[in-house]
Amino acid sequence: MEDQSKEIEHLRLQIKNLEKLSSLGMLSAGIAHEIQNPLNFVINFSKLSGKLVDDLEDILEEEKEILSPEIWGKLTSIHEEFTDILNDLHENLHKIEEHGNRATSIIRGILLYSRGKEDEYVPTNIQQLVKEYVWLSYHSMRANYKGFNITIRESYDESIPMMNLIPQDFSRAVLNIMNNACYAVYSKSKISSLDYQPTISIDLKKVGDQVRLSIEDNGTGVPENIRNAVFEAFFTTKPAGEGTGLGLSITKSIIEEKHHGTIQLETKEGEFSRFVFLIPLTNK
Repeated sequence: MEDQSKEIEHLRLQIKNLEKLSSLGMLSAGIAHEIQNPLNFVINFSKLSGKLVDDLEDILEEEKEILSPEIWGKLTSIHEEFTDILNDLHENLHKIEEHGNRATSIIRGILLYSRGKEDEYVPTNIQQLVKEYVWLSYHSMRANYKGFNITIRESYDESIPMMNLIPQDFSRAVLNIMNNACYAVYSKSKISSLDYQPTISIDLKKVGDQVRLSIEDNGTGVPENIRNAVFEAFFTTKPAGEGTGLGLSITKSIIEEKHHGTIQLETKEGEFSRFVFLIPLTNK
């Protein structure tokens, strides 16, 4: 009877967490939409400012041609100083535009994740999608766990063509595995010596007529006695309130049922876990 009461309480907490996640998803979509407009201004004005800097460089070059060599010789040091400043401005504006575009891409992914049509296959750059959600997971972990920091090693096969994926589902699968990997290395870092270097390795490549995605961490690993249960719904090793136990179950469904692939777990307790997605290059 006592075990049954504990199980009911555990399920109640999981349902509560799911309700929170649902509300958070709606809130995130709203925030993402509102952020998009000012972000567009940042990107557009950085491009406009870049053109103005180009115009200023042209004006300086025109002045150089008009001035006599004697006068220009006296102004050379000033011109060099101006050139250095203009080069710095170009570089800064390029960084603003680059990171603005990356933020836009992430926001677009969040909106797709929350509002995408169910089971709609879309031609997708899988390299870009995986990279975005790897780093989204990392920054989310940084925001939620004080002192969290890891090394992420990435290898993306650029020869992989556009693939028909359900982006909001496939990104969820990547996010679930990355979140687990981040949690595993964070948990191990709290009990390991200072020599421990938390590391997650991402490897995406084409293998024959399939794409292989490997996400490996050097965290706590999975004990042998529970390996067969990790993909079961509501199974979790995290403390109450920190996991719903649905992440791997949903991920398995996304990869195997929706993308006609397979998911594999390779692990050694205390050393590493490696989740491998194998999906066909062609879907619906």
